[in-house]
Amino acid sequence: MSRTWAALGVAVGVGLGVVTAGCGAPAASPPAPETVTVTAPAPVEPRPASSAATPAAGGTPRCTTAGLSAALGEGDAAAGSVTRPLVFTNTGAAPCELRGFPGVSYVAGADGHQVGPAAQETGERAGEVVLRPGGKAQALVQFVQVANFDAAVCQPTRVRGLRVYPPGDTASLFVAADGTGCAGTPPGPQLSVRTITAV
Repeated sequence: MSRTWAALGVAVGVGLGVVTAGCGAPAASPPAPETVTVTAPAPVEPRPASSAATPAAGGTPRCTTAGLSAALGEGDAAAGSVTRPLVFTNTGAAPCELRGFPGVSYVAGADGHQVGPAAQETGERAGEVVLRPGGKAQALVQFVQVANFDAAVCQPTRVRGLRVYPPGDTASLFVAADGTGCAGTPPGPQLSVRTITAV
């Protein structure tokens, strides 16, 4: 009996030791997460910045001052005025389009200051004119003989040419043309301009 109780005591002691050791041990680590492979999407190319000269939906870009030259052609005289074509040439390497009225005014002096009112737009605005490289378009400009105005109102002033803004642009071209303009404001337009058309 004593041996049996002794053996039983050893077994109980061992069991209690195991239980005690289990209570003091740290919690079991959670199982490692399942590995998941994620494929990165293909990189997206950035879109080019938009500009006024970029065609929309396959259209032709607008001609800008940087890609144009301008000159006056031979004119037709009428009573008290002369009408001359203002000819634009595409000096760029790609087609571009012009539509509407150019801005036109007299300039004088080394600083190119404006003399009198700018040209008055006359007639209807036409549609776009596409200019291939080297292609041309024109707008008719009427020059009034300012001597027909009262000199005190006109204030006749020698001019050296025209400042020309292609339609939609804020940069200008200079076209040499000696003449006389009104520094004052005459009762009628000293310059008139028509819409751009094909040559």
